[in-house]
Amino acid sequence: MAFPATMVILPVGIVFILSGLIINIIQAVLFVFVSPISKYCYRKVNKVLTESLWLELICLVDWWAGVKVELYADSETFQLLGKENALLICNHRSDIDWLIGWVLAQRAGCLGSTVAIMKKEIKYFPVIGWSMWFAEFLFLERNWVKDEEALKLRFKQLEHKPVPFWVALFVEGTRFTHTKLLAAQEFAISRGMTVPKNVLIPRTKGFVTTVQETRTYIPAIYDCTFTVPKGEPSPTLLRIFKGIPSSVKVQIQRHKVEELPETPEGIAQWCTDAFVAKDALLEKYNTTEIFSELELHETRRPKRSIFVVAFWSSFLGFLLVKFFQWSSLLSTWQGIVFTVLFMVIITVVMEVLIHATQAERSKANLPANLPIQDPIKQRLLTPDTTKPSPII
Repeated sequence: MAFPATMVILPVGIVFILSGLIINIIQAVLFVFVSPISKYCYRKVNKVLTESLWLELICLVDWWAGVKVELYADSETFQLLGKENALLICNHRSDIDWLIGWVLAQRAGCLGSTVAIMKKEIKYFPVIGWSMWFAEFLFLERNWVKDEEALKLRFKQLEHKPVPFWVALFVEGTRFTHTKLLAAQEFAISRGMTVPKNVLIPRTKGFVTTVQETRTYIPAIYDCTFTVPKGEPSPTLLRIFKGIPSSVKVQIQRHKVEELPETPEGIAQWCTDAFVAKDALLEKYNTTEIFSELELHETRRPKRSIFVVAFWSSFLGFLLVKFFQWSSLLSTWQGIVFTVLFMVIITVVMEVLIHATQAERSKANLPANLPIQDPIKQRLLTPDTTKPSPII
């Protein structure tokens, strides 16, 4: 049963924003006073604080919307999840791939120690962006001259994390849409590369630098492939707030970093080949009912996220009731206006968060005026009506 989003966004937003601000303040105090003295203690405590905030979103995914995550991996890989440092490379298929990654990290026990490489604008988002900054996420300006040096510096700082951690990298650099797929296909044709049908062409500079700078302390690469069951819409943050259930399929293949080439060119080619394999896997699923030949593992939804949400809801509810009793805020029209304004601000902040996770949608109709004298491009860029269209 779908619920009106506005009925959920406001109460969830009040709990998430207020609890997040409290956590951000504690993180700031620890960063200023504890981090300079003991980076180890700061990271251990901050891991717990970060998890307590992000579990609120995971609770929405698991218990409100009932999103089902099907995880395919071999037994050895499944047993190692959360027990070793790892670099995750993923195709960027839906609006909430990052949130599905958090779900997997939580299942593996390394949610609070997971970091990702993201565009720098994210760190300015209230609460969630600030928590990512305190959690030592790596933010890029999309200027490689600056980003390369920044990445190298941050990777040196990650080496001594006290617990196993994941570094997540969306190598495509942007979310999948039909329009971007067309551009990727044209680029592949112009360079004589394998033409993709379900993924974009990876941008390998960041991946090469990441491997070169971390291969001494990150022993494994988790090659993750995301998709949704055929015929189902991709999950979005808005659909989650509405309580609409959905499913996601994830395959994880583990590769030893020591087996990767040593040269930058070799590492870049390895990454490109990995995405060719992803494309083949997704194309196979488009034409058959088989997504992965690896073992399907059950991942249980954590009850801990319910306890976290219940605690914050009760604690904040108590504080708000006491505040209104003490201030008599609702007894004056100024207080009523202030309260309404506060709720509007919370709603706007949550709407901004939802909007920021939404990928731009390409038009359903693909270009019809392609040059007839280029039959190869015409054939590649014209949709095949005998096959189901990729779900985006």
